Amino acid sequence: MSLKLKCILLDDELLGLKYLKMLCEQIDEIEVVKVFDNPTTFLEERNQLEFDLAILDINMPGIDGMGVAQLLENKGVIFVTAYKEFALEAFEVDAIDYIAKPIKKERLQRAIQKALRQRRQQEVPATITINSNKGKAVLQFGDIVYIKTSDFDSRDKDILLENGEMLIAKNISLDKLVELLPDTKFCRINKKEIIALKIVRFFGHDLITTQLTTEQGKPLELTLGVTFKTDFLDKV
Repeated sequence: MSLKLKCILLDDELLGLKYLKMLCEQIDEIEVVKVFDNPTTFLEERNQLEFDLAILDINMPGIDGMGVAQLLENKGVIFVTAYKEFALEAFEVDAIDYIAKPIKKERLQRAIQKALRQRRQQEVPATITINSNKGKAVLQFGDIVYIKTSDFDSRDKDILLENGEMLIAKNISLDKLVELLPDTKFCRINKKEIIALKIVRFFGHDLITTQLTTEQGKPLELTLGVTFKTDFLDKV
């Protein structure tokens, strides 16, 4: 059964709120629990509501959307606003996404997919168990930074850990590793490589510059494949 997110909507502009609700009702993965046009009213009722996600405007009278988000513990937050200058501040409060008005359905759907990935991540184990060249290995997701197909045997995969150690995962496909790793923290970027998103430093049309370094001390640059670009852009 597919996961369905329960959400509340908050926007002091009634026309914008009505339009947002209409868009949300066209997206199968979410259920609108209640809509609010006043942040104070929402905060008074929030503890009586069952919801996973709050879709909030930022510029509102009284307490703004940033202030509301800081009061929501263990809830996902997506900001929708006409003010692009709040983007950096939005991610400082761990917002899932930041959508500039006017809202397009496709853009909202992408934000909802991010919220779903985050929710699924909370429900999966924090480790992965593999057969390695050193025996059975239990790895913390947070310790894995880079995976690539072995140059010696394509059935094996080289796994670089954060401490610089390299393990060889024996006889496992990249498809299987993608399935086992948390979707919000890892991304397959081409036919031979998977990266932890936390190592991304810069990226362009078809190139990713990472925080890792080569043996020559230069930043490690990786190719972003055309087939994998959309997924990567949705995650960063």
